[in-house]
Amino acid sequence: MSATRTGLPDELTLDLGLDDSQEPAELRRRVARTLDRPEGSLPELTVLKRSIDARRGRVRFHLVVGPAQRLPANLGGAPLREVDCAERVAIVGDGPAGLFCAYELARHGIGATVYDRGRPVQPRRRDLRGLQQEGVVDADSNYCFGEGGAGTYSDGKLYTRSHKRGDVRDVIELLAVHGAPDAILTDARPHIGSNRLPRVITAIREHLEQVGTRFVFGARLTGVLRDASGAAAGVRVVDVESGQAREHGAEAVVLATGHSARDVYVMLAEMGVGLEAKGFAAGVRIEHPQPLIDAIQYGPSAGHPALPAAAYRLAHTEAGRGVFSFCMCPGGFIVPAATEPGEVVVNGMSLSRRDSPFANSGLVVAIEPEDLAVAGYRGVLSGVDYQRRLEQLAFEAGGGALKAPATNVTDFLRGKPSSSIGPSSYQPGLTPTDIASVLDAAGIALSPRIAAALGHFDRKMRGYVTSEAVLVGVETRTSSPVRVPRDRETLQCTGLPGLYPCGEGAGYAGGIISAAMDGMAVARALARR
Repeated sequence: MSATRTGLPDELTLDLGLDDSQEPAELRRRVARTLDRPEGSLPELTVLKRSIDARRGRVRFHLVVGPAQRLPANLGGAPLREVDCAERVAIVGDGPAGLFCAYELARHGIGATVYDRGRPVQPRRRDLRGLQQEGVVDADSNYCFGEGGAGTYSDGKLYTRSHKRGDVRDVIELLAVHGAPDAILTDARPHIGSNRLPRVITAIREHLEQVGTRFVFGARLTGVLRDASGAAAGVRVVDVESGQAREHGAEAVVLATGHSARDVYVMLAEMGVGLEAKGFAAGVRIEHPQPLIDAIQYGPSAGHPALPAAAYRLAHTEAGRGVFSFCMCPGGFIVPAATEPGEVVVNGMSLSRRDSPFANSGLVVAIEPEDLAVAGYRGVLSGVDYQRRLEQLAFEAGGGALKAPATNVTDFLRGKPSSSIGPSSYQPGLTPTDIASVLDAAGIALSPRIAAALGHFDRKMRGYVTSEAVLVGVETRTSSPVRVPRDRETLQCTGLPGLYPCGEGAGYAGGIISAAMDGMAVARALARR
């Protein structure tokens, strides 16, 4: 551990109980006692990182404290510059990848126009109400499409397995500068919440508009223009309201359309782009009462006012395939994430306070291209075909109006359908049925692996298997089943110069942070070009 100019360590970990004060004055006294130094000799201190340790039934807070000056004075990194012509770069998709690509381009003074098939945040909310209350799917504006992308209404989780720490910090700082809570700068597993994230996304967009970046909503991509050399030279989009098609030239095209823009994969295949099938995961959402998860994770400390809603992460390998929790939402809601009529897809979200009485998580099985081939799915879009079939089966089993098929966990393990289901956060409603028959009818036996994994998970978290838990189907949009190949150095699409595949939809990210980082990497590649 290095030392500051004062001779003090640059950071110090404090181990605090649930009732110990975390007020700045008390933390200062603790640091002074730990270092055996007078309080007056200490510099101004700040919390650099905060985490909870609930292992071995003893719940503690770990706070990493250091001199306040370690926080950068220029929070948010390099400032934006007034951009040149906004037609230089066409960015398709206003999710984290596209938005942060535009932001990084503006740092270099490079103009861009961002096109999104969905609507801005506020009108998009009305489309979400149509999904939840009326079971009506708008194929262009929903939980997956629209300003901010799929992550806008799925909790705003900001953790990632990426090792590019500087880039991670850059993204988190930018979110904080634009209105996210300061706690994301220090929490070990930060999140913003689906009620706060829309305002943050809007603030970033408005900041970009001030320097000349353009945003066009309700514009669905239907084609990539090419110049005489065959390189990408712009986009063809259709106005979703009028149906009018327009062409817009550009020096480069960034494709950041997300993991659910299936029509884009078809368009690229028809253009001769050599798409690649990749692994993804599919399964269900499992929902428990949040107090039950709190009791399992926190033991006798459950319910303490200092503790947040408890989360978990579980993984098991069964018959050569991973079965794992995905996008766990403590104090959250299950939401309808379909993008086409006649399909049921579920996802999870939670608000900043995470105060719903329910906890939900994806419970999914890894699927590889060879599994799809054995099941009879052919071609590079076999994963898309499988997803669609599973979602159609779920719609049929639910009975329409986006009602989701569901089975009590104990019934599922007994191999029987449920005749009734208790309360749930899923607004369109649940239809009691045999979820195993839905999961397996698309040709891959998911239910035996999920059943085996549940037994292992219950041994890790005693009480996880309970009659109070329910399996809700289906969770299929975990990641893209397709990768759009690109050069490792230039990040341009292999075989189509000038096109930059980016983010989750292109197969290079898996969440808000990694997608934003990939967008910024593409912007830097464009700046070098």
